[in-house]
Amino acid sequence: MSNGLRKEFLLEGLGCANCAAKMESQIKNLSGVNNANVDFLSTKLVIEANSENDFNRIIKEASIIIKKIESHVKLVSAEEVIKEKANDKNNKESKHNKQEFIRLGVGGALFALGLLLNISDWIRLSVFLVSYVIVGGEIVLRATKNILRGQVFDENFLMSIATIGAFLIGEYPEGVAVMLFYKVGEFFQELAVNRSRRSISELMDIRPDFANLKSNEGLIKVSPEEVGIGDIIVVKPGEKVPLDGKVIEGYSMVDTSALTGESVPREVEAGNDVLSGCINKNGVLTIEVTKEFDESTVSKILDLVQNASSRKAPTENFITKFARYYTPIVVSVAALLAIVPPLIIPGAGFSEWVYRALVFLVISCPCALVVSIPLSFFGGIGGASKSGVLVKGSNYLEALNSVETVIFDKTGTLTKGVFNVTEIHPKNDVTKEGLLEYAAYAESYSNHPIAISILKAYEKEIDKDKIEKYDEIPGHGIKISVEDKEILVGNHKLMDKENINYSKIESIGTILYVSVNSDYIGYIVISDEVKEDSANAIKALKALGVKKIVMLTGDAKSVGEKVGNQLGIDEVYAELLPTEKVEILEELDSQKSPKGKIVFVGDGINDAPVLARADIGMAMGGLGSDAAIEAADIVIMTDEPSKISTAIKIAKRTRKIVWQNIILAMGIKIIFLVLGALGVAHLWEAVFADVGVAILAVLNAMRVMKVKHLF
Repeated sequence: MSNGLRKEFLLEGLGCANCAAKMESQIKNLSGVNNANVDFLSTKLVIEANSENDFNRIIKEASIIIKKIESHVKLVSAEEVIKEKANDKNNKESKHNKQEFIRLGVGGALFALGLLLNISDWIRLSVFLVSYVIVGGEIVLRATKNILRGQVFDENFLMSIATIGAFLIGEYPEGVAVMLFYKVGEFFQELAVNRSRRSISELMDIRPDFANLKSNEGLIKVSPEEVGIGDIIVVKPGEKVPLDGKVIEGYSMVDTSALTGESVPREVEAGNDVLSGCINKNGVLTIEVTKEFDESTVSKILDLVQNASSRKAPTENFITKFARYYTPIVVSVAALLAIVPPLIIPGAGFSEWVYRALVFLVISCPCALVVSIPLSFFGGIGGASKSGVLVKGSNYLEALNSVETVIFDKTGTLTKGVFNVTEIHPKNDVTKEGLLEYAAYAESYSNHPIAISILKAYEKEIDKDKIEKYDEIPGHGIKISVEDKEILVGNHKLMDKENINYSKIESIGTILYVSVNSDYIGYIVISDEVKEDSANAIKALKALGVKKIVMLTGDAKSVGEKVGNQLGIDEVYAELLPTEKVEILEELDSQKSPKGKIVFVGDGINDAPVLARADIGMAMGGLGSDAAIEAADIVIMTDEPSKISTAIKIAKRTRKIVWQNIILAMGIKIIFLVLGALGVAHLWEAVFADVGVAILAVLNAMRVMKVKHLF
């Protein structure tokens, strides 16, 4: 991601995936553009540039490029369109569909009259011409405008040349029929794409429409963007929670399935945090807002899902490049097919070979590939999000197919991260209460789960004014000064570092050693619990072909090995500093195959360096964790390690459907190219090979969103 400015626009009227790829390529090459992405599925253009001044110029130049490629497409600010009601969009789409249906109906009726009525050739030609203009006039007009702008090899040009060529060689009915068939196919293709766009949007339909803001005048219905931190909102049964906040009054069950993929409702009551995007099931909740809408969970999730397609998979990039060269090559072959055989084959008719060349032209449009491949990946991302797995880009989704090694952090990932003090062992006449008090003062500024467990066991207020000096030593522990006493609390490495005379303890659990003024006064045992889901998650990963599963932990070796043996993990590395985790990951990276991928799964807060270094960084338990959402490539919105195998299964199914579409589209096109060159295939069949295959590929791509039967 660039450090410059980033703006989003919508391309109203964009219906050609191939044209979208051309727009992206040319806008990327503009001066001052750091990056540009055109997402055909969401009709979104994202531009990154260095400055506002650059943007003003870039937008003008981008508008010229867009008009040059597709004259009817409008560049509109995304913010303006977001304000437009969904109903208005649906009404516009419905009106457009109705107009198109009437046009095709009238054109088709005239075509049928021309075929059925016994009329003179001139009248018959006139009927076919009127039918052709009604059905395909818009296509020819677009092609003419594009040619004048220097934009030649697009679908409008190909269809215009093919059908006008049919008229010129006397095949009037076929010229009209091909254009009619093409427009009908294009109409159904547009319906299928729009339906898939809506289906994917509905998968993450969690954007709240309003918030009930509490004021002196009572409840006021306002936009969530208008609510500030500290404001009080009321959420009634059946309504979406519009912003993140803390419940100050009420009890209810909330449905978090849109965030986590889990159907079991959760209980919330006064004092509990509640996240935007949840649906309130029964009681009335009064909530104090803790985050503005732009920083809320629902806003971050929507941004992730909507922008996921900006990070394209290698297969998508390949198809885009392939389409750029494929069409001109086929058009060139078609020209040779029309000209060369009549010159070198005795008795070969010019019109016959022109007709074969026209068949070539119709087949050459790569729309089936350019539409269906991104749609398959976007559908996979949508299906994953419905299952509680947020994938930040189709490149990460495709990479999941090549996972060889999965590295887990222990605490909060494979274990619950809920620590409890299970043993207190004081020495030298120190009481249990006294030992715990020293430890509690040392851990009073930390938000680590171990520190929280110490403070929970202590149960008393900490007078932080007594703390004169606080020093946290990464990977070791904490050193503080309280009322002229130097207190050390940490692992055995801290005791060794400070030359404390202590007895090393071997115990199942995390050992905190405590010393006061360099005298060892005892230890505290804190235990964590393995998640019920972890063992099944490891088995599922091995069943999917993951070669090596590794666990990294800063905990004691005995604790790490116990958890590793319990779960069937291949390798365990314990007592690690954050930097040492990166070193081990790099060592494991050097052992994998060139195409193999390493996944690191952590909590996204303490493991940011490792998450960033891995091929795929997964944040576990990302629900409500800003750091997790920011740090990782994939965010698992629940605390279940089994979601990793879910993500891999969805990735594998997505790749399967992508390759089905590639083979379907290319296979049928190659067959019809050969048949067309041999004179066996007609223009009718050629249109099926173009538009018909595109419709089939789009419908097949939509299957990727149905992920329930995978589990």
